[in-house]
Amino acid sequence: MAIWAAIAGRGFLVLQNGSDSPIIKRIAFVGNYLPRRCGIATFTTDLCEAIAAESEETTCIAIPVNDIDDGYEYPSRVRFELTEKDIDSYHRAADFLNINNVNLVCLQHEYGIFGGRAGSHILALLRALRMPIVTTLHTILAEPDADQRRVLEEVADLSDRLVVMSQRGRDFLTEIYHVSSDKIDLIPHGIPDVPFVDPSFHKDLFGVEGKTVLLSFGLLSSSKGLESVIEALPAILSDHPNVVYMILGETHPHVKKIDGEAYRLSLQWLARERGVESNVIFYNRFVTLEELIEFIGAADIYVTPYLNKAQITSGTLAYTLGAGKAVVSTPYWYAEEMLAEERGVLVPFRDPAALAQKVIDLLNDEAKRHAMRKRAYMFGREMIWPQVARRYRETFERARAERRHFSSPGFTVKALDKHPDELPPLKLDHLRNMTDETGILQHAIFTIPNYHEGYTTDDNARALTVSALLEDVGNQEAFELASRYLAFIWYAYNSEAGRFRNFMTYQRTWLETSGSDDSHGRALWALGTVLGRSHTTALHSMAGWLFERALPAILDTTSPRAWAFALIGIHEYLRRFAGDRRASQVQEVLSQRLLALYQRCRSDDWQWFEEGLTYCNAVLPHATLICGQSIQSSVMIEAGLESLAWLTNIQRASKGGHFVPIGSNGFYRRGGERARFDQQPVEGQAMVSACLEAHRITLDTRWRKEAQRAFEWFLGRNDLNLSIYDPTTGGCRDGLHPDRPNENLGAESTLAFLQSLLELRLAENTL
Repeated sequence: MAIWAAIAGRGFLVLQNGSDSPIIKRIAFVGNYLPRRCGIATFTTDLCEAIAAESEETTCIAIPVNDIDDGYEYPSRVRFELTEKDIDSYHRAADFLNINNVNLVCLQHEYGIFGGRAGSHILALLRALRMPIVTTLHTILAEPDADQRRVLEEVADLSDRLVVMSQRGRDFLTEIYHVSSDKIDLIPHGIPDVPFVDPSFHKDLFGVEGKTVLLSFGLLSSSKGLESVIEALPAILSDHPNVVYMILGETHPHVKKIDGEAYRLSLQWLARERGVESNVIFYNRFVTLEELIEFIGAADIYVTPYLNKAQITSGTLAYTLGAGKAVVSTPYWYAEEMLAEERGVLVPFRDPAALAQKVIDLLNDEAKRHAMRKRAYMFGREMIWPQVARRYRETFERARAERRHFSSPGFTVKALDKHPDELPPLKLDHLRNMTDETGILQHAIFTIPNYHEGYTTDDNARALTVSALLEDVGNQEAFELASRYLAFIWYAYNSEAGRFRNFMTYQRTWLETSGSDDSHGRALWALGTVLGRSHTTALHSMAGWLFERALPAILDTTSPRAWAFALIGIHEYLRRFAGDRRASQVQEVLSQRLLALYQRCRSDDWQWFEEGLTYCNAVLPHATLICGQSIQSSVMIEAGLESLAWLTNIQRASKGGHFVPIGSNGFYRRGGERARFDQQPVEGQAMVSACLEAHRITLDTRWRKEAQRAFEWFLGRNDLNLSIYDPTTGGCRDGLHPDRPNENLGAESTLAFLQSLLELRLAENTL
């Protein structure tokens, strides 16, 4: 029988195994893994190896996350690889784990290592697993945004046990995320077991014998605040001229990819400007554990001058504390906890003078420094990997026992409303076929591009939006496609008019100096989506330049749909650049215009913005909803929900309940007769997008079902029971006539289908 005992005063739990608690024989560790160069990779590798060493009866395998196309040269312990931005790889990984007799999954959770909004792709894997899950939380935010909160709350819900590395982490989980304290285990960050040695023992390895060594190490980025130490050096050297400052570590790979070595160079320039270049030593390397121990051993004082308090753990601080180093640190969360009780000293953020004084005080008082070292070393004895591995094993056994006790036997069968129909595969053959070196062509004759009709900014903007969503789901063609469509939109911009042209012949001749209001709004939608979603910095400069210059002209337009298109783009843009005052002001003006239209036109039997329903109708409540959410207007949110509910009701068949969009052959005037045909794919896309947004805001499952109903129109749940989507090419037919589908597969229709499919795929991670 399993008996639980609490270790006094520590909040740890031990499971005493009986005959009904079998050994966990196969554990999978999900997270970055060496030789990928990052802190999570080091931690996952060390934990996996420590657990494997702790018991010969347990097989440990690793499931790492690749952030580059070629992956890494992993050791044999790695059995399956995730592709960061490819959600399908997460589904495949779940299948692999389920069929390979894995008894437990240990997840290392950090928002930035998984794809999707706030790393939401990992939810696709967790939801499908059939074994206990223990999650170590490496980041717990005090002020999460909506996506970060949603992801962490669901990770916590899907996990059988949660591991935190500090008491503050436990407090945040219970107070901010409302996780039961009974579900949380506090296990310290693991560290290597090293002897307590005099720093002079290792100094000759680095040519600093006879010197007093300050050390900072880790992957370099601007958040490390190392400039504060360099700024402090002149004052330190005036009292202790024998001091050298060693900066160990290469630039973080993601930082290097975007900014190159700009931060390291700025530190070198600063050292020269302050006249301390001969006292600063850079080791631009990612070192082995053995080398790192030697570097730490040579340090007299370790310094972590981080700039942000919101760091719940730090492997570098744990390593140096456990090695018995004197530590000077800024007061980020983990440092406050680890360095309490005189195990180190804290200095204010961005205060080189205070940092210099604390270093000088420690160097002047050798007895105080060595007493601090001993307290740190003794504290670290419970953090060495064998001890940490034992505690993880106890947590694993508890998770296994709780799952056995509380879960019903057999597989869980989901009700139909919890297990929506599988989405069709993503197929881009026709999109590629319609795209040439200029952009995407407007029309097709059957599946063949129609050169006579040329190109439009409207369609290239739609295509750019789809490309940004392709990047969101990890598609490898996203950048190449986005580059082409963005180049078209750049060429379409008429700087003299401040507007986008729309129609271009196949011979690349523009047919007007300014396009329609709607094409201008759609271009802003696409640009805002790229700026808000894409992580491809090569696209940002051009998109940002265009967005900034084209934004003012939208205020001079008169089309409510143009306003709505632009508002969706502004909403996407403000997700990343919330401090842009002008964009927020334009959002305020346009959203008030939409609300005024609705309030002026609405009646009990006509809950709409205009005197008629025409095209892309659902975009109006969609824009109203997101603006109401953004500016915290309950009136606007209610108007968006009411108008969307009214629209869904009148676009539902009385027999069968399928989606019936307003036909383009006459539309629907107030008091008149609505056109049943020709039904257009853009209506399905607009409804899918709007209903998914309503679901995100309200969490009412009704809206998720409405989005699915609108999407099923593409697949054949429509008036003719015929598929509008063409599964052989991935294209979409140009609409539904009274007797047949339109067999031409134009750009607008194909992009409407692809956008709907991609948004539904991304929404799967928010259910």
